[in-house]
Amino acid sequence: MSPRTKSMRCHDWINTLLPEEIVLEIFRRLDSKHTRDACSLVCKRWLSLERLSRTTLRIGASGNPDFFIHLLSSRFPNIKTIHIDERLSISLPSQLGRKRRKSGSSYFKLHSVFQEDMPEAEQFDSYCLSDLGLITLSDQFPALERLSLIWCSNVSSLGLVSLSLKCSLLKSLDLQGCYVGDGGLAAIGRCCKQLQELNLRFCEGLSDVGLVELAEGCSKSLKTLGVAACAKITDKSLVAVGSHCKSLETLSLDSECIHNDGVLAVAKGCPLLKVLKLQCINVTDDALIAVGKYCSSLEALALYSFQRFTDRGLCAIGAGSKKLKNLTLSDCYFLSDQGLGSIATGCKELTHLEVNGCHNIGSVGLEAIGRSCTRLTELALLYCQRIGDNALHEIGKGCKFLEALHLVDCSSIGDDAICSIAKGCTNLKKLHIRRCYEVGNKGIMAIGDNCKSLADLSLRFCDRLKYSSPDHLRYPSFFPLGLHKPYLLFPHALVDLSMLIELFCFCWHNHNEHHELPVTVGDEALVSIGQCHSLQTLNVSGCHQIGDAGIIAVARGCPDLSYLDVSVLQNLGDMALAELGEGCPALKEIVISHCRQITDVGLSHLVRNCAMLESCHVVYCPGVTAVGIATLVSGCPNIKKVLVEKWKVSERTKRRAGSVISYLCIDL
Repeated sequence: MSPRTKSMRCHDWINTLLPEEIVLEIFRRLDSKHTRDACSLVCKRWLSLERLSRTTLRIGASGNPDFFIHLLSSRFPNIKTIHIDERLSISLPSQLGRKRRKSGSSYFKLHSVFQEDMPEAEQFDSYCLSDLGLITLSDQFPALERLSLIWCSNVSSLGLVSLSLKCSLLKSLDLQGCYVGDGGLAAIGRCCKQLQELNLRFCEGLSDVGLVELAEGCSKSLKTLGVAACAKITDKSLVAVGSHCKSLETLSLDSECIHNDGVLAVAKGCPLLKVLKLQCINVTDDALIAVGKYCSSLEALALYSFQRFTDRGLCAIGAGSKKLKNLTLSDCYFLSDQGLGSIATGCKELTHLEVNGCHNIGSVGLEAIGRSCTRLTELALLYCQRIGDNALHEIGKGCKFLEALHLVDCSSIGDDAICSIAKGCTNLKKLHIRRCYEVGNKGIMAIGDNCKSLADLSLRFCDRLKYSSPDHLRYPSFFPLGLHKPYLLFPHALVDLSMLIELFCFCWHNHNEHHELPVTVGDEALVSIGQCHSLQTLNVSGCHQIGDAGIIAVARGCPDLSYLDVSVLQNLGDMALAELGEGCPALKEIVISHCRQITDVGLSHLVRNCAMLESCHVVYCPGVTAVGIATLVSGCPNIKKVLVEKWKVSERTKRRAGSVISYLCIDL
């Protein structure tokens, strides 16, 4: 190699020729934080430029708010969006001290002084953002536009007043779970005239006084308002919003203190309303009739737990809100096919529909949707016992653009319905089915044969077993695990209640239904799904007839698979894990809990080739020992979470990877 060639290779052409403006623009166009962080480590110049280009910060609980916010402001001067979530845990100052003591970091010194002679309760409070931190934040980031303070319980009106005075350009404020008072909210209304979004969920310290003054101050700018579990906010606040905030587009209400008057005022005073979400047990049809009459721009409507709401209100929505695209009906017991039929007739642009626990809605209403709403792209039916195969047959015929289908506890929907969806909705990308015991191999095989774009498939507890012995009825909730007495299941541990609930519902249905031929989802179905080469997410937990053959077919046909849940599969063995390791190098998360045939051998084959694996659940796998867990944490450089029994983790593994080990069970 010539000296000139060596010189050219060693020359820093990028930093010499590219000005800072170009490099900054490159950093702004990088949409991945991981990529941005990697690029910032190239050299000091790139590190400083990346910090200049960053506009968003996400922060968990912080040790010393004043110092922490000041430190961030010196490194990232152009921040416009800050998310602070106190639910995210942090390392204790003592841990930070052990890591940084050698370098003589001022961070450790400050925490040491801050914590000295402090009572334990006050030390805990010091980890949370307080008014002092919020005041510092407003001083250091005067150009702030978006701020989220999630469950920052130590923030009060004092901090909000400082924020309003310094950050007058604020456009979005999320105060979820903050116990702030009316004075702070009123100050935001007086000073932040550009505020567009406000979230007041679980702000128990607020009343009508603060919200009324904010509505008056931000009357020209406010577009989005969310209120939930605020007992002191009543119709008076909504009347003020309806009177002043003519540009309001989104309203979310969850309150027992809101009645018809408040919703009526918003409906009449906010003609630009596009999104309305209501969980208000005291609101009746009269309010919904007003929404249908005055809110012609309405695009999304969600109604939760309406006890006094009937077809009369839903018919008004269908007659007036012609632009409606998204409709959610949850636990609205007095709605029937008539109301859903009115939506189908009047709202031709409907794209998303969710019906959850509305027991009077049957096949007739959904058939009308299939015939009229041809633009439907997502359908969710949860706990709809009266909706049968005919309804989905019409959906398959009329809704050719359907991309997502969710079915939970729909006992009257079976293979014929799924076959109709598969043949008519070939663009289907997401299919979630849970506890629909009439769905078996036939329907899922049709999905695999026709829906080649399928990327997300979940078949949870879609299995009906045939039993003959009356002994099996004695302990139905735990029998599928191969156990005959409930106390033998987990004798020394507390277990995940969600898993037990799933098992109970699954087994109770199986043991109280008797059929000559069992309807199951087995290996034949997954062999067909193996043809869907775009599959990225697969959940077949509780489908007991699935074994090695089905998972091997998926492993060989779906190289982009990144998430897999095969928990409670009693016939799954090491061969399937070996094939997954060979065929699915992109796998990041796997759940193999309650798989009795899995051993350390299969686990070692899996981790040998799945270098991207980040999460693994291996609870109650008797064939997996401490050796397998050690192999898992040592063979996966990107591992972040391993869920396992405590007694299977050796002391050496704890020392090596204690931070990634999680224990589901707690010794009694």
